[in-house]
Amino acid sequence: MGGSVQYVTMNVSGEPATVDLRPLSARSVILSLLLGTHPPELPVKDLVRAVEPFGIGGSTLRAALSRMVAAGDLRRAGGVHGLSDRLLERQRRQDAAVHPQTRHWDGLWEMAVVTATGRGPAERAELRAGLAALRLAELREGVWLRPANLRRPWPDGLDDVVRRFTTRPDDATDGAHDTARASRELAAALWPLDSWAATARALLAHVARTDRPADRFTALAAVVRHLLADPVLPAALLPAHWPGPELRAAYTDHRRQLTEEMLGRAGR
Repeated sequence: MGGSVQYVTMNVSGEPATVDLRPLSARSVILSLLLGTHPPELPVKDLVRAVEPFGIGGSTLRAALSRMVAAGDLRRAGGVHGLSDRLLERQRRQDAAVHPQTRHWDGLWEMAVVTATGRGPAERAELRAGLAALRLAELREGVWLRPANLRRPWPDGLDDVVRRFTTRPDDATDGAHDTARASRELAAALWPLDSWAATARALLAHVARTDRPADRFTALAAVVRHLLADPVLPAALLPAHWPGPELRAAYTDHRRQLTEEMLGRAGR
């Protein structure tokens, strides 16, 4: 299908916020449905009924399923299709984005310093993507940081190319060592918090006024992409009226309703 649709609204300060609403192909509808289903597998007959509101016919669906199995996106057992191991990991990341596991923050920060050398562009890009997926932000080339308030596994093999440290930033302005102030300033420098919040509010407004299944699916896919970019910072480092929890709650509620409607239509 064609390129993404730009939905523009205004945030509370009057600055425009743009929401990236990408048209849903048969593949993306199938993936969105399975990524939101636990366990992520459905019989073909249920998939056929579930995707009818999107204008996807049975032959189009079956062709998409065949391509996805061949590409390693799905596994097939009899008449049931489920996510491949690779996409099960994507579902885990999506679930973590919607319901991140946090812990009490004591002011400490995680630091990851890239120590590997001689890596090609593709390997460097893969490493950067992996560190960003851990919700770290790059302070300077090869130095990544975030507050130590998240509970999440550290991927296997990453310790071979990265050294990890725990640190605490200091603000020595006028001789006063103010760690809290230094952390707030560092967080504001590492992440575009005002921009993220403005887009989150635009998404909330858009989701609230969608009713057709196809429109809601498109909007909720945009919400997930945005939640993946949420740094999940401690409350002490966030601007006032941070919309992250509200966006997560809205996604959870609308996604549950939509999935129930689609699976109900399929007779499950």
